[in-house]
Amino acid sequence: IKATIPERVDQLAGRRRRRERPCAFDRAVYRRRNVVERCFHRLKQWRGIATRYDKQPGRYLAAITLASTLIWLTA
Repeated sequence: IKATIPERVDQLAGRRRRRERPCAFDRAVYRRRNVVERCFHRLKQWRGIATRYDKQPGRYLAAITLASTLIWLTA
């Protein structure tokens, strides 16, 4: 699995000192992952979605769609 979170400066210095290969880090992948994680965080603010209050898949999808639409309109 490729790393998507950058390494800390002290860890990079230790790798250089030990002459190890640094982990690959892709800034574009990290940005996209950050957007997705922020979206999930905003959706979890809705109690019904976070606790999976609606047990039927259709209703749960409708709740996610409604919450996503409202989040998109307020952003």
